Amino acid sequence: MKLRSAQHLTYCLNVHPGESWAENFAAIREKAVAVRDLVAPGQPFGLGLRLSRQAASELSKPAQHEQARAFFTANNLYAFTINGFPFGRFHDRRVKEQVYAPDWRSDERLDYTIALAEILAELLPEGLDGSISTVPGSYKPWIKTEADVRAMGDRLIACAQRLAQIKSETGKEIHLGLEPEPSCFLETTGETIEFFDEVLFRRAGADAELVRKHIGVCFDTCHVALQFEDLCESFERYRAAGIRISKVQLSKALAATPGPDALRELSAFDEPVYLHQVKARSANGSIRSWEDLGTALPDLEKSDASEVRVHFHVPLFFNGSGPLGATEIDRDFLHKLNGEPSLHLEIETYTWSVLPEEIRLPSVVESVAREYRWMLERLI
Repeated sequence: MKLRSAQHLTYCLNVHPGESWAENFAAIREKAVAVRDLVAPGQPFGLGLRLSRQAASELSKPAQHEQARAFFTANNLYAFTINGFPFGRFHDRRVKEQVYAPDWRSDERLDYTIALAEILAELLPEGLDGSISTVPGSYKPWIKTEADVRAMGDRLIACAQRLAQIKSETGKEIHLGLEPEPSCFLETTGETIEFFDEVLFRRAGADAELVRKHIGVCFDTCHVALQFEDLCESFERYRAAGIRISKVQLSKALAATPGPDALRELSAFDEPVYLHQVKARSANGSIRSWEDLGTALPDLEKSDASEVRVHFHVPLFFNGSGPLGATEIDRDFLHKLNGEPSLHLEIETYTWSVLPEEIRLPSVVESVAREYRWMLERLI
């Protein structure tokens, strides 16, 4: 939906299970329209698509594409952003670190992303740019050599060049946002800026400005908070470095002060589908990391950490449950967003199906609608 600031707000459809376009389309018909009717009845409603490689292949077929366009038009829906992070299956069975595969060393990731861009160019309304979020290069343990880093840079530059061609051919501007995340090749704001400066911009040479236009960052508030980074400072560092903010994903992470009660409650979030990276900060400011919650919990029993944060997206309206809390999207950052016209904003709480029952609303539609209300109270 379009806000008064000319920003566009949506929620990411990756909260709904489905790997085929038929399943995705059913979620739009049955879930997204129901959310729209609760939060913005009668208004144009933006969609944050999630398309696996399978769904993208199916949607690229003319019959499927025309069906989608006709339904969007009839129901006052418009697609302006795609979550191109998960390539394959994303629900109901183990995902963990495989969500980063294939990574940006592979032609498979490049070809998939270009396919998403071509679909989005066809669906975008006139006068609106489109965004696609993607993996932050790779999973950090997979990157062993400088050749790995160069391979990622070269494919991202090739992607930018194709996005520029799409702009020339269709008039539709599409930009890709690398999404820094704990335990990934691009994890912190500093690492990300260095990669843009030392790899992307430098290797692009004469095409550096083209890369600046079409490759940027998907700024996920949960992921930034997990690094114990300040949201406003991180945002401004990207701006100062000339790196485009392609999209802002609005999400919260679990947070707690370690102790027997908190650790007992945290154990309910140790589930087998997604990777739940953990960061703990001690009183002296040092930060320790674990790649998943299950491996962190035994260590945290003996830890001197003053705060622990867990990569488990909790609903925006979640203020805490017993000893557990959540990271904040603070007023200063929201004020900054209000001053940034034309940003793409996306609520992303894909974990609804694996949330402990005591903090999960019975209906995913009502949960997403409540997140919209939380966000709209603060943005409009």
